[in-house]
Order: sequence, then structure tokens, then C-alpha cells
Amino acid sequence: MLPSLAYTAPPPSPMPAMTTAPQEIRQLLAAAAHALPGVEGRHEAELLLLHVLGHERSWLFAHATDLIDPAEQAAFDALLRRRIAGEPVAYLLGRRGFWTLDLAVSPDTLIPRPETERLVELALERLPEGTPLRVADLGTGSGAIALALATERPQARVLATDMSAGALAVAADNARRHALGNVEFRQGSWHAPLAGERFDLIASNPPYIASDDPHLERGDLRFEPASALASGADGLDDIRVIIAGAVAHLLPGGWLLLEHGWDQGPAIRALLAAAGLVEVDTVVDLEQRDRVSLGRRPATLE
Repeated sequence: MLPSLAYTAPPPSPMPAMTTAPQEIRQLLAAAAHALPGVEGRHEAELLLLHVLGHERSWLFAHATDLIDPAEQAAFDALLRRRIAGEPVAYLLGRRGFWTLDLAVSPDTLIPRPETERLVELALERLPEGTPLRVADLGTGSGAIALALATERPQARVLATDMSAGALAVAADNARRHALGNVEFRQGSWHAPLAGERFDLIASNPPYIASDDPHLERGDLRFEPASALASGADGLDDIRVIIAGAVAHLLPGGWLLLEHGWDQGPAIRALLAAAGLVEVDTVVDLEQRDRVSLGRRPATLE
């Protein structure tokens, strides 16, 4: 899921002047929150400071009047400047929560977003518990979808693919940190790494922004990998490829689930139907926007 392209964050306030005099933590946070844009400024300032200090949020309540060490203040100021310049908090922290997992992220990966959890929910509804199913996550990035499914369905075998070696390294590290041994990683474009195999379910959160969309030059999107964001004049080039090759890699009755933009549901449903998939549908997210389209390979092909 990508941020709503109708939203543009307000400009940040001027960066507070750095001082070498020791400050109380509460003073430092207040100045930083004022400098950061949007309603999340205070929360972001706390996250960055706690990252530098190596403490949990509860620590702040008992230590608000503590003086911060000058070296730690300098490190915090450096992160704050990068955030004010627009760099995503997740990249500054090197992690982002998704589903029940704490995932490492890097500029090689998209930042996992809560809306993608809707795709995970829909996939789990189609993956019975206690069954040795086969699942593929195409374009896995940080591994968010694949690892969430592997966590909830430990008897399933999950194949996670990506074109980016850097992204796969991040995803594989996330799998190791969460002790998930039922996930395999392969490098390649869309169906290419599947090597003639068939799956009970294929899921993907592919690029779906039009390549000339001006929002690609704004906000967090400026820092995320362009190859994981944009896909042709209408944003559907990669989705067309995924749908066209899906039937060859689905077992009879197998499902294809795709996350996409709020206005792409009708076009994607048409592509799914044209590829011979049945039970085609589009499911909305919590904001009642089209978010995931899906279809099923018939039990028998005509």
C-alpha cells in the first residue's frame, strides 16, 4: 500500500537552532516536534530520540527532565535534520512494524504500510490452517506479506521473490530474526523464479503508480525505490504481467491476490476475468477505497 496520492504533507517548520548547552529531554522533544511537519511530529520526535538513546517509550515519562548527553543530542539532531528533509522515519530507524512482526527496512525496500495487512487477511481466509499449502509472494520487498503468512500458517511453504538482491537480503534477514524456516527466497522478475511450479495462492503488492505521477517527487515516495512504485503510463504494466502468467502457476482452485490503487479496481477485474480467473472481486480497505482485487483459477480449465 502506498500513501494516498491526494495527500501532501504540510511544509516543516524551520529547524531549531542547535545548541551545545545540555537540554532537558522534554525541551528537546518540544522543539523537535514543532520543527516536524504534520500531526505526527511529536510521535516522530519521540521515536527518533528513543532510537538514539536505546530506550522504550515508557522510559520518557520518568526521565523527561534528564539532561541529554551532548553526543546523543548531536546524533538526534542529525536524524531530525534528515527527517525534516523528508527522509522516512522507517528508514531512519531501520525498521517498521507490520502484522505482528518488527521488520528491518532499507532504501532497497518499500516501507510496509498498514493497508497491506488487508491483503494478508484475505489471503489467510483462503489458506486453511494445518494444511501443507504452497504460497508465493511476488515482489516481496522487506518480506512483509510472505513473513506474515508464514507466521500464521507454519505448515505452508512460502516462496518470496524479488528482482532486487538488496531487498531479498533484507527479507531473508527478517526471516532469520523471526526464526521462520518455512520461507524460501529467490531472485527474479515476477513469475520467472517460480520455474514451472504451481501454488495454492499467489499474492503481490506490485508497483501501481503511473510513471508520470507528480506524487512520486513528493514526501516519502522520493526516498523509496522507484522500481517498486511506478509501472507504466497507467500504473498497470506489472499487474498485467502478473495476471497474464498467473494461471500457469496456480493449482486448480488456486487464488491470485493483488494490492493496487484506489481507482484501479475495474481495470484489474477486467484483466483477471480475461485471464480466465473466476470469483473475481475487489475488496475495499478501512477507508472504503478499492484496495485488493482477486480471482481464482477454475478447478478445471476449458
